[in-house]
Amino acid sequence: MKKVIILIAVIFVLIQFFRPEKNISEKENFNSIEKQHAVPKNVSLILKTSCYDCHSNNTHYPWYNNIQPLAWWLNKHVVEGKRELNFDEFNRYSSEKKKKKLTEIIDEIEKKDMPLYSYTIIHSNAKISLEQQKEVNNWAKKLKDSLDFK
Repeated sequence: MKKVIILIAVIFVLIQFFRPEKNISEKENFNSIEKQHAVPKNVSLILKTSCYDCHSNNTHYPWYNNIQPLAWWLNKHVVEGKRELNFDEFNRYSSEKKKKKLTEIIDEIEKKDMPLYSYTIIHSNAKISLEQQKEVNNWAKKLKDSLDFK
């Protein structure tokens, strides 16, 4: 039993040296959604508080991101989140993809699938109230409708 505990401790120490690359960009992003589309300040604040850690090129990492295997788990969420929607790359999307992503934003918020429950456990300020849901969804619907005319 003692050997097993020592082995687990050694493995735990060793994995601390293998860290994923952090999602932090120093560059000004010309493809961000706010560069081409009007995003009201209240909606922008909601998106930055509740969405951008996983859906942008800049994640604000919590202290526990310095502990493996938690950093790997967080990195997986960020990579998957950016693959689904990246607000910092939104203007690279085709018009059709933009409309699809806006529809998905509305659906995910209405179903309360976003932000992830596991995220809001630690980041309670990321929870979206009913009023905030309406604000984001109304904005997303208006933006989607405006894309139909471009």
